[in-house]
Amino acid sequence: MSHGTKKPREIEQEQLAVGFQIAPMIDVVFVIMLFFMVMVGSVKVERELKSQLPGLAPPSDSAPQEMPDEIIVGVEESGAVTLNEEEFDSGRPDKALPDFISTLKRLKQEADNRNAKVIVTIQAEEQATYERVIDVLNALSVAKVANVTFTVGGDEGF
Repeated sequence: MSHGTKKPREIEQEQLAVGFQIAPMIDVVFVIMLFFMVMVGSVKVERELKSQLPGLAPPSDSAPQEMPDEIIVGVEESGAVTLNEEEFDSGRPDKALPDFISTLKRLKQEADNRNAKVIVTIQAEEQATYERVIDVLNALSVAKVANVTFTVGGDEGF
């Protein structure tokens, strides 16, 4: 007698517990720790090297160099130009500023004779015209003054 038709045997699937596996994580941490321990030995220690770059070095036994001459040029709202609080070319609406240029040339020549630098700071008032500032820059260019910085506004806020 036959048992009739047998159902195919059902394969029982094992239910795996899917959760956080700690063993692989510990292995990864040990590998990373081993990597950093090995790399620490290869770090190069920086040391200061006393070296002299090629070029002209000032002799140490010579007289100390002159401090740079600092000139403050003011550009006022009215268009007046001042040099160390002394007004120049105020009566003329001339864009060329001839008195200002001649004074700058004289100051530049004196500084060159002493091997000193001329540093110019332009203090323009907030309402001063850009055109007048450009006139001052042109005058500095004619006098061959190259070290120029800008400040805007007055010293009242400081």
